[in-house]
Amino acid sequence: MTGPQHKLHLLIAAPRGFCAGVDRAIRIVELAIAKWGAPVYVRHEIVHNRYVVDSLKAKGAIFVEELDEVPDGVPVVFSAHGVPKAVPSKAEERGLTYVDATCPLVSKVHKQAEKLVAADKHIIFIGHRGHPEVVGTFGQVPEGSMTLVETVEDANRIMPAQPERLAFLTQTTLSVDDTRQIVAALQARFPQIQAPRREDICYATSNRQAAVKAIADRCDAMLVLGAPNSSNSLRLAEVAERTGIRAQLIERAEELELGWLDGVEVLGVTAGASAPEILVRELIDRLKAHFVTTSEEVEVTSEDMLFKLPRILAAA
Repeated sequence: MTGPQHKLHLLIAAPRGFCAGVDRAIRIVELAIAKWGAPVYVRHEIVHNRYVVDSLKAKGAIFVEELDEVPDGVPVVFSAHGVPKAVPSKAEERGLTYVDATCPLVSKVHKQAEKLVAADKHIIFIGHRGHPEVVGTFGQVPEGSMTLVETVEDANRIMPAQPERLAFLTQTTLSVDDTRQIVAALQARFPQIQAPRREDICYATSNRQAAVKAIADRCDAMLVLGAPNSSNSLRLAEVAERTGIRAQLIERAEELELGWLDGVEVLGVTAGASAPEILVRELIDRLKAHFVTTSEEVEVTSEDMLFKLPRILAAA
């Protein structure tokens, strides 16, 4: 039972929370507001986290889904997930000042896609239909140059016109294990398929999934802080569940029903790459208020990645 005598040991995964691309994107919005004054428009959520979005709104950011919603004469920032080429082109046509906050690791995938198409390859893109990163990557190349694959079943079903001309790329925030299985299925069917030089799944996604696996066998349950539309956060909950424990994705501490912790003695805690550390602290404080808690941080690797700011803001 929960209650003041319920002892709860917290295993806190590390790395967790913000990655370098998210840090950079948030800083870009803040610097744009400092440079040009409010309002600064942002096309799509800068990162998938309501707390972050609301914090930036309070500073003067206005979030819209399409460029058509941005009035003339105001700056606009493109989200960390990347945008189709048509979006900056349209901004230039309108004479809008824009700053591209696309994560450099997503931009790397965009450049690979362009090079592969220029080399007359057809790209099998592994990703989740409708995710902004997928939409943005498909928008880098001519229509028909890429085929989306979401599952092993898709990989076994596709019938490319020129199987000898295939290459594959992936979304940066996928399940490492799922992607490995899909790639294996593609390589079994199309032995000549060209792989990226380096894995497209980003370091932060891989590290956070590895950190969850490192603590899961000691946990009775796992809480993941992150947004329901955050791909990397959803994957963390899936990774935990696949080890055989209960897992729940929550945006804020207040969402947790304490009854969910009945029978839990060891609780894993992590956060997706777009969830700030303040939300982890908020969750731990709530747990401390209701349980006798002890805690331990388990670090599988340290991260020191930093990305440069766009030139237009570097001196802001």
